[in-house]
Amino acid sequence: MTPRAPLCFVGAAALLFAALLAPAARHTLEASMTMQMLVQIPLLVGVGALLRWALPARALAVTAGWDYHGITGLTLASLAAAFWLLPRMLDAAVTEPAMAWAKYLSVPLLMGLPFAVSWPRMSFIVRGVFLLEFIATFFRMGWLYLVWPDRLCNSYLLDDQQRLGQYMVLIGASLCILVVCKLLWGRFDSLVEVRPAARPPSCS
Repeated sequence: MTPRAPLCFVGAAALLFAALLAPAARHTLEASMTMQMLVQIPLLVGVGALLRWALPARALAVTAGWDYHGITGLTLASLAAAFWLLPRMLDAAVTEPAMAWAKYLSVPLLMGLPFAVSWPRMSFIVRGVFLLEFIATFFRMGWLYLVWPDRLCNSYLLDDQQRLGQYMVLIGASLCILVVCKLLWGRFDSLVEVRPAARPPSCS
């Protein structure tokens, strides 16, 4: 990695984070349950993922000692994701400033960053288990939002909740089809082989 590369990724992460904090962007992305869950939170995860490429090699080497096969980072990211999947937390992030800041800080730092650091260290089996659970989560939460007769978030209407459920079920089904196609006609191992020395994309 060139000396400028870390600054490049820090700058990209800072710009994306600032854009997400802008009042207009916050209003748009938090106006519906669907936008908050499927657009805003993934973009905040992206902020953390960009920060991974700004970490020096020494820092990555230190974390490798306790992040065996990426399991520790994956566990941390999964726990943080489970917290923000709770409808009550989504609701609080819109109505309570403290929870809003908790979301803006914890999603990049406890989800995006540890997951991006741990992904290259994961074995084929760990990545496969994660992928299956990731798809299952879309189906579980999507079905819950779709069939629950009452509003789970006070800030959002029932039709918005059901729309989110439809999108999540659709995304889960699309991911299933993608994985099946990759297994049948592609090289699935090319996506999941461990690359401890993965080289970051160029910023030049």
